[in-house]
Amino acid sequence: MIKFGTGGWRAIIGDDFTKQNIQTLAKALTTKMKDEGVTEKGIVMGYDRRFLSKEAMQWAAVVFATEGIKAYLINKSSPTPLVMFYVMKHEFPYGMMITASHNPAIYNGIKVFTAGGRDADEFQTKEIEEYIQAIKEPVEAMEYEEGKEKGLIEEIYPLNEYIDSIMAEINMEAIRSTGLRVALDPMYGVSETSLRIILQTARCEVETIHDRHDTLFGGKLPSPSAATLYQLQNFVVDRGFDIGIATDGDADRIGVIDDTGKFLHPNEILVLLYYYLEKYKGWHGSVVRNICTTCVLDKVAEEFGEKCYEVPVGFKHISAKMNETDAVIGGESSGGLTVRGHIKGKDGIYAAMLLVEMIAVTGKRLSEIIKEIEAQYGAISMEEHDYHFSNEKKAEIRKVLLEEKRIPELPFKIDHVSYLDGSKVYFENGGWVIARFSGTEPLLRIFAEMPDTADAAKIVELYEDFLGLK
Repeated sequence: MIKFGTGGWRAIIGDDFTKQNIQTLAKALTTKMKDEGVTEKGIVMGYDRRFLSKEAMQWAAVVFATEGIKAYLINKSSPTPLVMFYVMKHEFPYGMMITASHNPAIYNGIKVFTAGGRDADEFQTKEIEEYIQAIKEPVEAMEYEEGKEKGLIEEIYPLNEYIDSIMAEINMEAIRSTGLRVALDPMYGVSETSLRIILQTARCEVETIHDRHDTLFGGKLPSPSAATLYQLQNFVVDRGFDIGIATDGDADRIGVIDDTGKFLHPNEILVLLYYYLEKYKGWHGSVVRNICTTCVLDKVAEEFGEKCYEVPVGFKHISAKMNETDAVIGGESSGGLTVRGHIKGKDGIYAAMLLVEMIAVTGKRLSEIIKEIEAQYGAISMEEHDYHFSNEKKAEIRKVLLEEKRIPELPFKIDHVSYLDGSKVYFENGGWVIARFSGTEPLLRIFAEMPDTADAAKIVELYEDFLGLK
């Protein structure tokens, strides 16, 4: 039952996310490491604030210790990008993070990172699944304290090293001269300490909401979206902040409220940062986006004589293409992004600081920069809808979209259709619509981007009728 999706293995706590399955996965990875001859360095592990995250990390660690592989455990709940940074900086062959990222509170999971601090790609995760299937006997594991006594488990807390790396990349001096006021919403997750330290070092005024430890995430989905950040919107407007910053449960994704209280879609954040890095910082290079992310990035790239690359969903595809093309920035419409020279995966904390730097360096409010971009490249509208389904319905939808390759009758001229990841229709007017199954949750997702809001909504409605989703 251990299957990796686009963001690692995720499962419902007490259903498939159990001690037995966690230790089986750990055992599989120990065998893989032995076969590859990369056990000498050990493995680094971290955990977030979800229910059983710390315990799950320790359950996995004792398996590695039993197999003679040293486990370095980050001994406080920490951001996922910290683990990726530590794997990269200290040249570990593998790392693990106990998290289900932005999934509902009933989920937990494990992300596996490979050399360089990258998300394990589909080839690596497929191999791990094969090692799992080969395990026939119960997994043996020593006691946690025994592992510590034998020096096979070591507790570490490298937060300062990670924070220092971000401050070295950000124009802290420019931020210090502006006296910006920043509102934070870690969504009961793990970003508050890191962001507060960096922002206050840059002499920003910082106030935080939803910073306590709550494994139920306040009863909300720990995903920074327009639906979940209404309290941050009110907080920014009522108290006159320059920016509101939110991160998901493990701090690898970002949500932003501008100075007017408007929720900035992750697409807008990506466009903002690529535009800023090219125009104001003088960087040069391509941009990478996944197949569900705005094509405005293509227009910005073209303006600066660069190229935009489209890849399937899953940040491993973005980081791989960035590495191949030396791209300036890569990201996705769900709020994850990274920048050249930083870690090879998503980092909501670094992205937040880059936005704060942008306000300081340009001397413009976020709302002003958004207007500047819209005036140059045009405004777009995106509709996003998620649909739950039965196994029978999933098979029916898969047959229609991916086997028979049928699409509804659409009122716009079609340029071409792609099956790179799901079914995506590109229109001659620059708009598009995609229907694909989520790789992290049992959902069908439909995205439509068009120059006109009503047209985007109409296309989604046509797909709903065509697939019988209402």
